[in-house]
Amino acid sequence: MRNKYNTQAFCLLPLLTVRENVCLPMEMQGIPENQARIRAAEALVKVGIEESKHKRFPSALSGGEQQRVAIARSLCSGAPVLLADEPTGNLDGENTRIVMDILRRLAHEEGRCVIVVTHDPEVADTADLVLRMKDGVLTAV
Repeated sequence: MRNKYNTQAFCLLPLLTVRENVCLPMEMQGIPENQARIRAAEALVKVGIEESKHKRFPSALSGGEQQRVAIARSLCSGAPVLLADEPTGNLDGENTRIVMDILRRLAHEEGRCVIVVTHDPEVADTADLVLRMKDGVLTAV
């Protein structure tokens, strides 16, 4: 979902609350609403979104918080692999650090495979393994 302000949007539905945004994919998979709400609340807290913000609309959150909501939504899928395309592209330094800490924790503590695509060398430096692509050739650094 691109708009004239963001080249990297978080694909949150503006008319749904934060919790509803995280619950929607689970409910579409047939997970009962009460279970989806519990899992959504746990995932939101895990990424540092306090409970007082769960009933807010995405526009009431900072860019960093919106990115963390998007991460929480992906966590609820249960997928062992998370693909993050420029997850810090629109974030300031502090929110970049927070998001990268969350992704690192998911990899190291929860055993998920986290693949981050970035143009930011500082973000790449936080990775366990860095691969670079130049002229269509992928190389390990």
